[in-house]
Amino acid sequence: MARHSGLGLNNRHRSSQPTSLPRRLLSALLLTTTTTLLTTTPAGVHAYTPLSTCSLQHLPSGPPSDFDIHPGSGSDSLLAPILIPRVPGTEGSRLVQQHFVDFFSSQLPDWTLEWQNSTSTTPATGSQLIPFSNLILRRDPPWAKAGTKKEGNVKRLTLAAHYDSLYRPEGFIGAVDSAAPCAILMQVARAVDGALGRRWEGVMARKQKEEEGGGLGLGLEDEEFGEEEEKGVQIVLFDGEEAWVRWTNTDSTYGSRALAEAWESSPYEASSTHSNRLESISLLVLLDLLGAENPRIPSYFWDTHGAYGDLAKIEARLRELGVLETAPASPFLPDSGKPYNRFTRGYIQDDHVPFMERGVKVLHIIPTPFPPVWHTMDDDGEHLDLPTVRDWAKIMTAFVAEWMDLDGVLSEEGCVVGEEKGSGSMEKDEL
Repeated sequence: MARHSGLGLNNRHRSSQPTSLPRRLLSALLLTTTTTLLTTTPAGVHAYTPLSTCSLQHLPSGPPSDFDIHPGSGSDSLLAPILIPRVPGTEGSRLVQQHFVDFFSSQLPDWTLEWQNSTSTTPATGSQLIPFSNLILRRDPPWAKAGTKKEGNVKRLTLAAHYDSLYRPEGFIGAVDSAAPCAILMQVARAVDGALGRRWEGVMARKQKEEEGGGLGLGLEDEEFGEEEEKGVQIVLFDGEEAWVRWTNTDSTYGSRALAEAWESSPYEASSTHSNRLESISLLVLLDLLGAENPRIPSYFWDTHGAYGDLAKIEARLRELGVLETAPASPFLPDSGKPYNRFTRGYIQDDHVPFMERGVKVLHIIPTPFPPVWHTMDDDGEHLDLPTVRDWAKIMTAFVAEWMDLDGVLSEEGCVVGEEKGSGSMEKDEL
């Protein structure tokens, strides 16, 4: 493993060539952009409610079969169908795409499903155009459905992972890279879906009472039910993250580059709160290389260090309550106390870069160092640490629930809002 001492990170450049440049590390590009990110205080206030102890103890999850690694007769595993080669444009890719569609269509019908398609040549395929298909799953408040005037008013927590796998070596699976992160996001979506519906039903009921009493009704312009209610969740499953020959700015992140460009050039109506879909992203949380034991996830960016700290608090509280299965020597997220002067301009190249270049705030959940199985044929289901996978699903479910203010509606166990919560302010800078 190469070390780039100048940036203080132990990371690898995404490349299929063993003689590549220092591995998957962007050191000095976009210095102006990065400096701005490190020194700018996030604008706006995001009301963030830590979950009660009861809610954490009764986090909704899924059946044990969610993360089965072997497909079986009648199996409802979220993970097993993704554990196949998924090179863009191949039958394996199509089968995994269908798995995603079948899951959301059958189990989460309130989520809006959208494809964003592009084509590109690659260094490995010459003049042949390879198709890349990003899948976007969105859950907005019912009063702000897609195609309505209010769609452009919604600020969306955006969770993402890539689902493609390497072109070479042939037969490469990519369990941590990134079948497991995709399955984690599927479970998270199902875990919070019911609570989102209950929360928004409660909002509409209160607004209806207000309307009947001569108030503002469902317009959501009043102070109490204004911007804080105009938030949704979306999941982006990227295609084409992997390099086909060697990681460069043009041989990598095919899908995310196309999507960031498309969203930047897709304006909302002039009367909308946000000018385009990029601006409507409150935070992009990108999961990659998760599923190996004992991960260490640094805090990469100062401007989202607050969100990282919230995630670290969640992990700590879940461990204290005995909810998590793993017992690592150090936390998955050890950097909550990282001071400002330890943040550098270096970061790992991944699907977040095209969005970060356009001003989107990013929380990158990727371990340093990378798992030992990275880009080897051992990156398969048999080498996953399933307790770690299940723990990541719990941590991410709690994070989404806190961001979306789901305490009191998350659990079916009768948890009451106002019980003792973990440390953390009830109102904080957005990130």
